[in-house]
Amino acid sequence: MQFVDKAKIAIKAGDGGDGCASFHREKYVAKGGPDGGDGGRGGNVVFFADPNMSTLLDFKFMRHYRAENGENGRAKMSRGKNGEDLIIRVPMGTLVRDVETGRIVADLHQSEKSRIVLHGGRGGKGNARFATPTRQSPRFAQPGQKTLEHEVELELLTIADVGLVGLPNVGKSTILSVLTSARPKIANYHFTTLTPNLGVVQRYDKSFVLADIPGLIEGAAEGAGLGHDFLRHVERTRMLVHVVDISGCEGRDPLADYRQINAELASYSSRLAELPQIIAANKMDITGAEDNLAQLRAALGSNAQIFPVSAATAQGFDPLLDAVLRTLDDLPKTFEFEEEDMVEGHRYEPGFEIEMDGEVFVVTGGSVDYLLDTTYADDEESMRRFQQFLLKEGIIDALKAKGAGEESTIRMGEWEFDFID
Repeated sequence: MQFVDKAKIAIKAGDGGDGCASFHREKYVAKGGPDGGDGGRGGNVVFFADPNMSTLLDFKFMRHYRAENGENGRAKMSRGKNGEDLIIRVPMGTLVRDVETGRIVADLHQSEKSRIVLHGGRGGKGNARFATPTRQSPRFAQPGQKTLEHEVELELLTIADVGLVGLPNVGKSTILSVLTSARPKIANYHFTTLTPNLGVVQRYDKSFVLADIPGLIEGAAEGAGLGHDFLRHVERTRMLVHVVDISGCEGRDPLADYRQINAELASYSSRLAELPQIIAANKMDITGAEDNLAQLRAALGSNAQIFPVSAATAQGFDPLLDAVLRTLDDLPKTFEFEEEDMVEGHRYEPGFEIEMDGEVFVVTGGSVDYLLDTTYADDEESMRRFQQFLLKEGIIDALKAKGAGEESTIRMGEWEFDFID
């Protein structure tokens, strides 16, 4: 299966159903009262962490997700049915980020965790709700709340307790195969590993998840190579095992390699630079490794935990694993990102704007959309309400301030009329 760890999709909560404007009709009842029911609520958009998923591949082929709209109200005070929630299943470890604001709106780090990201629009009120002793036959109803579409980015971060980091071809995949039952692709060339591989390490009566993170290169924090794609998978780990080719068999300096990787981690995230590290000095079976190990210990001092190992001969790992377990016992659980609420917005957000189109005053905004959707031009009472709304919302005063005078042309949606003070 192709491993996909990043995808952008468009999501939209369901619109609320419109309220119904109707009147009771029955034999021998000449003038029944208003009996329009309310509209149903629109469906929410919910993200769910599915433990059976391991990739975001599905989201490369389907990019638009919309919850069900609420049903419109009906006569006889019948309320419309609520829209069904849309449940979007994603792999554990997925972050949901609002593209417009950059906010993390969901961190699905736990199995079967769910979070409502977008709420459905409320249903509109039927005309029966607007009846009063002085307004006994309202011919208007409230429209349902219209929701807006949002673009979000899904980002899958590997969930592991320990991350294996290091330059390409230092033996990380071989170490994973020695310590776990995972069987990653292993070959003697750079970037054999292109996606994170996970395995479970059993030690005594304890276990932890170990991740083989693809090799990093200089400039990875700035995106060199596949730096950002690789570094993101280190973010959730609780600690790092830094694998160094202590033999220097490719003509490299183990100390310079160690410092280079740490510089890339620090440049990408201050949190990564602060993660506890244990150094696995690999390829101790190669001639010259002992001298390089002594130099590395002398340069890093006694505080550095350095364990000589040989993945090729599967030797030296018991002390390393004991140190990992001791470190994990003192660390908090998997890192969790702080979630923020998405700025949802609706079509009927209160407010308006006035712009000029030649000599025409054009009024737009959520307040105007709401007014137009609830006004009936052939009903005298509804038009009186239209005029009262313009005064109450300050639209008349704003038009005057813009220079509108007697017989100036005003445009709202598809309506055009003369301004009369």
